[in-house]
Amino acid sequence: MEPMVADTKSTRGMPQATYPPTTREPLANDHLGCRSDPGTRLEENGELRSKHFTSTRNACKLCTPLGACLVFRGVEGCVPFLHGSQGCSTYIRRYLISHFREPMDIASSNFHEEAAIFGGSKNFTQGALNITRQYQPQLIGAATTCLTETIGEDMPRLLFELRQAHGDTAAPVVHVSTPSYRGTHMDGFHGAVKALVEQLALGPVVSSDPVAAAPALNLFPGMVSSADLRFLKEVLTDFGLNFTLLPDYSESMDGETWAQYEKIQSGGTTLAAIAATGSAKASIEFGRVLAGTTTAGTVLQQKFGVPRHLLGMPVGIRETDAFMDLLATLSGRPMPAKYGRERGRLVDSLIDGHKYVFEQRAIVYGDEDLVIGLTAFLCEIGILPVLCATGARSGRFAAALRAAAPSLPMETLIKEGLDFAEAADVAPDLKPDVLIGSSKGYKISRSLNLPLVRVGFPIHDRLGGPRVLHLGYRGAQELYDRLVNALLEAKQDQSTIAYSYL
Repeated sequence: MEPMVADTKSTRGMPQATYPPTTREPLANDHLGCRSDPGTRLEENGELRSKHFTSTRNACKLCTPLGACLVFRGVEGCVPFLHGSQGCSTYIRRYLISHFREPMDIASSNFHEEAAIFGGSKNFTQGALNITRQYQPQLIGAATTCLTETIGEDMPRLLFELRQAHGDTAAPVVHVSTPSYRGTHMDGFHGAVKALVEQLALGPVVSSDPVAAAPALNLFPGMVSSADLRFLKEVLTDFGLNFTLLPDYSESMDGETWAQYEKIQSGGTTLAAIAATGSAKASIEFGRVLAGTTTAGTVLQQKFGVPRHLLGMPVGIRETDAFMDLLATLSGRPMPAKYGRERGRLVDSLIDGHKYVFEQRAIVYGDEDLVIGLTAFLCEIGILPVLCATGARSGRFAAALRAAAPSLPMETLIKEGLDFAEAADVAPDLKPDVLIGSSKGYKISRSLNLPLVRVGFPIHDRLGGPRVLHLGYRGAQELYDRLVNALLEAKQDQSTIAYSYL
């Protein structure tokens, strides 16, 4: 009998893959939980190079529909609905609940093998009807996941058929495309905000009520903390402005203890306010990397002629000054005195702590616009950013960063598409004194015995993530105090002498 051999007809003539030996030495930084082959190094041109590459990485970004789900949770009476597999909604719920410490329901159309092959029309329709029956929402925010996008699900057709067959019984649906192989959670966030105004905003309306007829100011702040949203509402109110903040999860994702169970947490931007964004006096968007892209602000400008003002995220003194100046112009009022006092206290504290932070070296990572704002602030206070990194790959990060922080040293490494395996390899050569970013950088800070100042999202290993204030003079003050104290604490802990006076 002839020996059995594998059939190679299907691969004959095709290039064959090569594989490394099955045995290897332990990878460098395996103890960090972010496997990186040895050999990653910082080149003279600022590039990170690695002779070997492993597919197991720890990316500095999250999946695209996560951002969309957070936006929909910031709309009153809205239920996020992922059209795809159940695992996507479970993963996103876990991430958001761990950061915000609030309940977070995300519905799913629960794809299975048949739906993945023949399409999920039945799943989508049944899911929308189930959500309507169980939650009685004012709106369903539907985001399509990787699986749905890969099979080419015809969402306009599904939405049309839902309206035709169940228009009187199904809640209205806003759809946004959010495959995770295209972009990051920030792309999903901005995409969902744009979808809301594209599909719900109306043009100017005539009203006999002078209050209702007064044009509002649209503010699209991006993915900031609940505390930041509350701060922004306070500022706009103090300037005497009628405004629409979209999204507004300041209460729905950081609210009070319930006296009675709520299926949908109270709070959020109303649908009436979203509809009125087309008749606003102006729109303000935070995000330097949004320049040249289609956003909620550009949609309203093109469709309804609403003027758009694009600002950097107001972190630190200069960026906050620009925000306050614009509000003064739009409101016709000077900046309220209390913010002038906050600015003065901040400047005074910078003088007090200058000797502790001057020429300290920092690694900053996270969402593009937050990193840009933080870097600009670090340059203001004399800290040297040695690595400014993000998991996104917009191609606009470096230029926007240097525009916001013109004093940033040319030798600073600016990195898009960061994963923490690369960061772990290169960090010792950069000789940082502090890391600034989310909880995902903790293993690097631990391995280097450096303090980590937690900002942004996600913060999973500390309480109070949604209450971290980043924006305005007040946010800069809180950040500065935390930063200085982290450096002082590290100095005390590493000293052989028990200093109690620094």
